[in-house]
Amino acid sequence: MNNIDRRGFLVRTGLALSAAVLTEACSRTFASQQAPQRRFTRWEDLRAQFLLSPRLIHLATFFLASHPTPVREAIARHRAGLDADPIGYWFEHEEKQEAMVLRAAADYLNADPTDIALTDSTTMGLGLLYGGLQLRTGQEILTTVHDHYSTETALRLRAERTDAVVRQISLYRSLKTVSREEIVDSLRKGITPATRLVAVTWVHSSTGLKLPIHEMALAIQAINRSRDERDRIIFCVDGLHGMGVEDFSVSELGCDFLVAGTHKWMFGPRGTGLVWGHPKAWPITQATIPTFSGQAYELWMENKSSQALPPSVHMTPGGFHSFEHRWALDEAFIFHQAIGKSKVTQRIYELNQQLKQGLAAMRHVTLHTPMSQDLSAGIVCFEVAGIEPRAVVEKLRQRGIVGSVTPYATKYVRLAPSLINSPKEIETTLEAIGTLRIT
Repeated sequence: MNNIDRRGFLVRTGLALSAAVLTEACSRTFASQQAPQRRFTRWEDLRAQFLLSPRLIHLATFFLASHPTPVREAIARHRAGLDADPIGYWFEHEEKQEAMVLRAAADYLNADPTDIALTDSTTMGLGLLYGGLQLRTGQEILTTVHDHYSTETALRLRAERTDAVVRQISLYRSLKTVSREEIVDSLRKGITPATRLVAVTWVHSSTGLKLPIHEMALAIQAINRSRDERDRIIFCVDGLHGMGVEDFSVSELGCDFLVAGTHKWMFGPRGTGLVWGHPKAWPITQATIPTFSGQAYELWMENKSSQALPPSVHMTPGGFHSFEHRWALDEAFIFHQAIGKSKVTQRIYELNQQLKQGLAAMRHVTLHTPMSQDLSAGIVCFEVAGIEPRAVVEKLRQRGIVGSVTPYATKYVRLAPSLINSPKEIETTLEAIGTLRIT
């Protein structure tokens, strides 16, 4: 591959999701899914796929995942290839690996690969999506007071650069009494004729509350029936702490955009993420960073417009990335599929219920995350009477239990049981919390 003519290569191959590439990707995905299914006969076998320290009880892997064996090996394989022959390996693998990643992500989401843009994180995805919003004069963005810094800041930056209006509402009065009906009703009442876009977070990392996204989508769809297409409400969801936990298909979820990093619950390579958009919704946003799509590049060299390409192609930022990580992302989706999405959800629910029930029974603990799995997922937030959250986390760490503090103005202790944990570890954690008292 010496003296490669980039134009000749791109004209010859491009980065289009050709039938041949997708067929190969599908075959590899199917083959890869079969072997791990025989490997994970016990949860202990799955835990062995990670190099996590056995001296610690890891209840904060949702923050940044440890790579399981298939992902770790894929990263090492691509890194070795790039180190040995950077340009040659890139030309030989870029098209195929990108297609494999998109195909695996599409299989997991039950979506079309051409509706998915690849990013480096949730924050990048939100920034690209909200930063490129096209709104008419008088239209507004509706969001909530419960959203993360990344959503709030991305929307604020967009408003500062344009005439866009961002309005916040509260979805509930109290976590003690919150219900799905209250959340949906609050959203419905918050929408005005000027509302063009609704931006929410599926699972709140501040409290562990999970929004009823499907029911919220149905409420928005009902309002849209009486609206002109140019005024149709676009429903955007930060799905970071739902993807890799919940058993869902994006078509059934009902939103227009789903943004998520894949290096948390999905166990994907660090520095990976995606944006899924409904074909009818993609036109509301425009790309900020030029794509390196082979097709777009080829059309540019021929002085032709690339507007006919899927918007998701333009929304995948170009430039050079940590390719060994991006190209290994398909293994993370395959890993989850091999376990089974429903089994993943059930296991995480069971461990979280064990933790919540144990915390709720302690008189010196205030549990803030709803007990019902209809309103919670994999994050549990609580307080210990008389002890600051940071001190609680430090005391637990001294006992080999890894937690975190919510990065919000109101701070709670945050634990998140995941697939790598066991009921015994949760019981050990509860015993340790039970001994915490003011000294």
